Amino acid sequence: MSSSDENQDMSPVAAKRRFWSYLLKYGVPLVISVGLCWLLFQNDDINPARMWGIIREECDFRWMLLNIALGLAAQVFRAARWQIQLRALSIRPSFGELLLSIFGTYSVNLVFPRLGEVWRTGYIASREKAPFTTVFGSMVADRLADTLTVFLLLLLTFIPAGAQLRAYFGQDGGLMVKLLDILSSPVLWGAVAATGVMSVWLFIRFPEHKIIVKIKQILRGLWEGFAVVVRMRGKGLWLLYTALIWGSYIMALYCALRSFPLMAEMLSRHGLAALAVCFVFTSISMGVPSNGGIGPYQWAMIFGVALFSADIPGLTREYALSFANMLVGVQTLVLIVQGLLTFGCIALAKRRNHPAEN
Repeated sequence: MSSSDENQDMSPVAAKRRFWSYLLKYGVPLVISVGLCWLLFQNDDINPARMWGIIREECDFRWMLLNIALGLAAQVFRAARWQIQLRALSIRPSFGELLLSIFGTYSVNLVFPRLGEVWRTGYIASREKAPFTTVFGSMVADRLADTLTVFLLLLLTFIPAGAQLRAYFGQDGGLMVKLLDILSSPVLWGAVAATGVMSVWLFIRFPEHKIIVKIKQILRGLWEGFAVVVRMRGKGLWLLYTALIWGSYIMALYCALRSFPLMAEMLSRHGLAALAVCFVFTSISMGVPSNGGIGPYQWAMIFGVALFSADIPGLTREYALSFANMLVGVQTLVLIVQGLLTFGCIALAKRRNHPAEN
């Protein structure tokens, strides 16, 4: 049956479910991006014309070019790291295919948040005739490594920037105390425990149910792709690529900060503390469902800069927002160009491989 026939035979209930699924996946991130960007300009101190003047007069685009180069280098290292995982699963795509999949991931996420990871998994699984869940599991391991790295960097950030962070979290009635109260709540952990017990009971009580069987198959494939990190050859090289990925990201932000005089002054006065805070908080902001981080990224950058701007005349919220908008604009433009080149290369490769279909 063709996809059009399936759509015609789809029941109203299924069609409604699909509509709400698409709305949650793609509508909510768009609302978050647009809403946060709208809130950024709801302040009398923010003037778009002045912001454009700051960008035009103060930005040193040579540093921005270095920022772009380092960002692309991080994606190259990411492709090399993923290749190690896939080879351990006896899946051997070419490095060029992996690089296209990584480039395409970020470009797809710009339009359809979180779909990029699914797209790159499907692209490699299709090219190599490999199980989707196994490739997806390796991608989950790839992303979990990034999450753990960001968490480690967050903990390390308290070493150079502990004073500024403690001062911020200690205001407004003790934000840190409130957060710890939530995390230590017996209600929260009781709900987590109850959910876990219920899940285990369902798996034991109904082992042959088609939904349980399907979940087991998915989990088995995911685990196969995930566990390979522990037993694969080349773990040292894998860790080196992880360090190179995040080292490139950190240096990319350093170059971007150097491109604006007052941001560079913040670096010279506060050094590693300012760089670490801005990097970690913007990295965390990328986890917020949005289109390419647009919206959350600017808020995170403004927050990070605000912790170090008191002793730097002129480093206002408007200046920080001008810098953040410039950086997001450059990154978005790069992703658009990346996407066009990536899908252009894929289309050309498909035409070469299937000339009779054209």
